Amino acid sequence: MADLLYKRRELKLSEGVTLIQDLNKEATGLEYVQFKVIEMEEGARYAETLESTELCAVVLTGNVDVTVEEEVYSKLGTRENVFEKKPTDSVYVPSSKSFHVEANQPAKLALCYSNSTKMKDTKVIRAADNDIEHRGQYSNKRLVHNILPDYVDIPESLLVVEVYTDSGNFSSYPPHKHDQDNLPEESFLEETYYHEIDPEQGFVFQRVYTDDRTLDETMAVEHQDCVSVPKGYHPVGVPDGYDLYYLNVMAGPKRKWKFHNDKDHEWILERD
Repeated sequence: MADLLYKRRELKLSEGVTLIQDLNKEATGLEYVQFKVIEMEEGARYAETLESTELCAVVLTGNVDVTVEEEVYSKLGTRENVFEKKPTDSVYVPSSKSFHVEANQPAKLALCYSNSTKMKDTKVIRAADNDIEHRGQYSNKRLVHNILPDYVDIPESLLVVEVYTDSGNFSSYPPHKHDQDNLPEESFLEETYYHEIDPEQGFVFQRVYTDDRTLDETMAVEHQDCVSVPKGYHPVGVPDGYDLYYLNVMAGPKRKWKFHNDKDHEWILERD
């Protein structure tokens, strides 16, 4: 199995465009999910043509114009830092279409891909379209921005969500998994995590493990690192003094998020 932890990198793609994460199928071994993060200087341009994949481009920071074929979507992006904790704008681009991005100011984009062959419509997901949730209790609290949840019928496969977990809290907890294609009990969804930490010198811990422990990895994850989750439970712990942001991408044979909690730890949900 491929390594699960992907460290931040810097690869210049073109003038003013730097690739800092590239979770492609060859690197991860994942079948359904691919993921990139690019940083763009003001005035820089990035272009791509999709082949048998669909894309959700999330404007993590800054402001951009996105052109899909001949349609222009202007001034997308709402924040200078993800830890402003407000939703941002995204663009869904369906399979087989070409797009390009131009940065109106320094910008950072998450490019979230999954397999697709259907010719769907391009869709801008405005910040105001994000459903906002508060999940968990005690030391398991997190703030969630649902960009492409399973109840929104826009993509063929993609699920995209961003999550804030404050200092001293656990996230994706109690540990849960979604690696069995046996709905309605559980769905099979691969997943990637893209992490940012405030302050940036911090680290968090993420464990990925299966019931039989044939997969059992615990990783120290730093700012702008990624973790892939091909299967198994995948909780995250945030040390004192640091706050965590992460962007999740999920996809599988059916576009439904139905998870199964680790029975050893599910009891914490029953506390008063």
